Amino acid sequence: MSFFKRLSWLLQRRKKFPHDDIHRAGELAEMRLVKLSRAAGKGNGWKIYESVRIPDPDGGRREIDMVIIGGNTILIVEQKHWAGSFRINKEHHFIQKRKNGQEHSHDGVADRIARKARLLLELHKNRVGLSDEDMPDSRVIVAMTHQKLEWPKIPKDLAAEMVNEKGFLDILKANNPGEANQELVETMNGFNTWDEVHMHGGLMNKGDVLSLGLGEQLAEIFEQRDCEVTGNTVHKRGLFSVFDKQPSSALIKIGSKNAELTMGHGANLHMHVVGESKPREIPWACIDKIVLSKPAAKWNRNG
Repeated sequence: MSFFKRLSWLLQRRKKFPHDDIHRAGELAEMRLVKLSRAAGKGNGWKIYESVRIPDPDGGRREIDMVIIGGNTILIVEQKHWAGSFRINKEHHFIQKRKNGQEHSHDGVADRIARKARLLLELHKNRVGLSDEDMPDSRVIVAMTHQKLEWPKIPKDLAAEMVNEKGFLDILKANNPGEANQELVETMNGFNTWDEVHMHGGLMNKGDVLSLGLGEQLAEIFEQRDCEVTGNTVHKRGLFSVFDKQPSSALIKIGSKNAELTMGHGANLHMHVVGESKPREIPWACIDKIVLSKPAAKWNRNG
């Protein structure tokens, strides 16, 4: 390998990808609510699933921020961590007014989560073969969790309950549904979540990892897996590592299988990042770690 190619590789390993502050604030708020919810619901049998992805008959997959089950009850939750104020117009669109005075329209926040709830419940009904009478009790909730949010009057015919953070946690504390229905647990275990690729510098890419790009043998195991995949990398980034023939390595875990490997120049992971129009290559030289969801159950896949 030429010196200039080695130098290019070193610069790639040293490149930093900082956090997206806006998205990071939302992620931290979601992590906080999940943590508080686990603590609030622990004694009452509530079981919590975060970032649940369900197939949409109209195409693609839709995300539900949190699904909570207990007994034969299911809570489908959308979280918004808005500061400032908001209003709800006659079409039930939520108009957020930020602290800087800018307004942003969010079409049908309550209607969207109510539709996702219907899709999820229909999947459960079809998988188990339930009658309408045997379906779980369900509640659709929008949790507005920022402490400094000004609330408007809430329309009575909104498709979801509206609660603040305290009100949401009080639901979990006040209701004791007991151990979750096993059929409901099995349904929830059939859903997957986002894959996470953590970049050097702090940025986390969410989406679907389509291939690891680390050789045919690992590719076959990856494609046939039914479990989570984790991986941690070690990159030499010092100036003298430009002379190292193998400056990057990784430990990849797929179920009970571990693979320790070195990564050559040009090794790329193939990923479709959320919000992007098409998949792209992400150089392993820029990746610190990966956490990839188990695949969705066969009954829970589009098409």
